[in-house]
Formats: sequence, structure tokens, C-alpha cells
Amino acid sequence: MPTGACAIPYIDVMAVWESQTASGVSGFGPKSVPVTAISGRKRFGSSKLLSVAYYRKPGWFTSNIFNPAVAAMTRAGISVWGSRVLRVRGRKSGEWRSAPVNLLTYDGKQYLVAPRGLTQWVRNLREAGEGELMLGKRVERFRAHEIPDDQKIPILRAYLKRWKAEVGIFFGGVSADSPEEELRRIAPDHPVFSIEIL
Repeated sequence: MPTGACAIPYIDVMAVWESQTASGVSGFGPKSVPVTAISGRKRFGSSKLLSVAYYRKPGWFTSNIFNPAVAAMTRAGISVWGSRVLRVRGRKSGEWRSAPVNLLTYDGKQYLVAPRGLTQWVRNLREAGEGELMLGKRVERFRAHEIPDDQKIPILRAYLKRWKAEVGIFFGGVSADSPEEELRRIAPDHPVFSIEIL
């Protein structure tokens, strides 16, 4: 974690709210949108194309309250359990797009994992191949390399070990302690990028 950043533990309001709306318990807005079949493709180097058929759309609470709050704290220099603001050029507009993300450090390298699957930031990052990570006034430019499914297992396990309370709802009941075959099963649903700071 960068100097000056502080980790703040918090109750996972987002996951609780979305799990309730998915089951129709809460009356606070629309139900969470479940799996949507969308195809995505890798665009880095000579790698083979990858298909991703999972996307969990953020609910109203996440889009309008939770994500903006985390992004505001991160821009102020307060890292919420490793949070950063990711900035990537839009694949169609060319304009900067931003989203709060969790930056994972594993085995001496840094990674971005997409709990919700084929999000807009994933699609933009595949196209651009680079972006920026922000924490307060600190901005780090990076180059992204997408990780093949068969190499994601230890990375997903490390990610779930740290952030399961926050994003575990999006991993279909799989946890950091699940057998390797379970992690291998969900690997195609969650794009992972290694980050090379420029």
C-alpha cells in the first residue's frame, strides 16, 4: 500500500443490499440484474481470443452511492482496502472513463480483477491496453496484460482471500478455500490483468 494511504475496514453494504434485491427482500429499488450473456475478446499480442459470458450489472445503490463514495475517498488519498480509481480511454469515444477498483498485490506483482465480469472498464482496457491508477494526487500510468484462464487460479484465490466480504457474492459461492477445480470453473467469468507501471 502506498505511503500515506490508510486501509479502512467497512461493512459490505453493497453486497448485502444486492443480495437482498436479488432475492426480492429489499424494497430499495430494482432487483439486481443476474448473469447476462455477452462475449468479450482478448486483444493483446498474438494471444488467442477469449470468450467471457458473465456480467453482473451494478444495482442502484452501488452506482449512485457506494461506488461514488469509494471513488471520492480514493481521490482524497484514502485507500479503502486497496482501492484505486482506474482511468481508461473509452474504446469508442476516446475520452477518459473512471471506475473504482481493488488493486491486488500478489507474489510481487500487481493485478486488477473484475468481480462483475465483462464490465465497461474491462472492455475499454482490452482495447486501450493501458490506463492510469489514482490514489489522491498520485497518478500511475500502466500497461495491462490480460492473464489466461489457466493462470488465474492463484490470483483469484488471493483476491478472494482479501476481498470476499466485499465481492464474494459475484463468485458463485466460490471462496479462497474452494478446491482448484471450482476456481478453474469460474476463471473465464472474471477477467484478470497484470499491471506494469510505466
